[in-house]
Amino acid sequence: MTNGMFSKAGDLISSLPAGIGKVGLDLEADSLYRYKERICLVQVCFADEVKLVDPLAGESMSGLVDWLSSAKIWMHGADYDMSLMMGEWEMVPPLILDTQIGAQLLGHEKFGYASLVHEYFDVELSKGSQKADWGKRPLSDKMLEYAVNDVRFLLPLAGKIEAKLRELGRYQWFLESCEAARQRVLSRLKEERESWRIGGSGKLKSDGLRYLKAIWEWRDREAEEWNKPSYMVATNKDLIAWSVSLASGERWVAPAKLRGDRMRRLRDAIEKARGIPREEWPERPKRVRVNYDETFEERLKVELAKRNEIAEELGIDPSVISPRAAFEQIVGGKAQPAEVMLKWQREVLGFD
Repeated sequence: MTNGMFSKAGDLISSLPAGIGKVGLDLEADSLYRYKERICLVQVCFADEVKLVDPLAGESMSGLVDWLSSAKIWMHGADYDMSLMMGEWEMVPPLILDTQIGAQLLGHEKFGYASLVHEYFDVELSKGSQKADWGKRPLSDKMLEYAVNDVRFLLPLAGKIEAKLRELGRYQWFLESCEAARQRVLSRLKEERESWRIGGSGKLKSDGLRYLKAIWEWRDREAEEWNKPSYMVATNKDLIAWSVSLASGERWVAPAKLRGDRMRRLRDAIEKARGIPREEWPERPKRVRVNYDETFEERLKVELAKRNEIAEELGIDPSVISPRAAFEQIVGGKAQPAEVMLKWQREVLGFD
């Protein structure tokens, strides 16, 4: 079924049609199996064809990457794929039309690709290879079938979603939302981020943060040397629990699963953290707090009720129009609507 669907990147370029949304794309990576994830398979659909490109086969991907640098394509749930492209190819196509965003703007409660394919085409897609190791070769027939199906219905689905968006007068909302999603990814990747500030770190004070930073750096080094995802060395939950224990002065119990040199290096990292002078401990991030005067809650309640009523009329989730956090900033006087909302959102809510 899939043997004839493989194509060399260079050969594929001449077949791809020009024009907005005439090509669909998906990527498979090995983030669950390696320290530094790779793009392991590229699935491209156009007209009635599906082509698979193997980036691990040794052929240059530069031609396809150059083509994508000026392409306007369809994808589904493109956030992670955009991060992959930036990380490996240092580019993101100038326009990615995301069927997931379109489905949300149409009010679909289930907007995963498999759910939408089932709803629109009455086809049940297998999710069995979703977490497979795409870096292994050869790829099994089951994995190849999964990869093909991931884009086989993408353009037909896109056509139906686009038609409904235009019918409801929401296509411009869609374009603006897709561009905003693209810009969020680009901004996130360009920002200098302290990656060690993982989920749950907000509850730690400076003494706990010094341990967390040291332990996170130990885990990162171990994962890189082992060439495995960091969670396989220790989970984020482990890191937070160890940091809390160490900061509280309780007797720290060494995890049983860590032995030998890895355990020794962890102990060394902890001892080094203990010796950090107080003035060099990491600071807790300063949070921008909203001014909660006596009328804040009531004003917020009124605005959210208005949003919810509009959302119900439109048949979409209220958070798609705007999340609660944006209203908190506006009502609290910390931001103007144009700073935290898209143009279509402001228009719908009556801010413009």
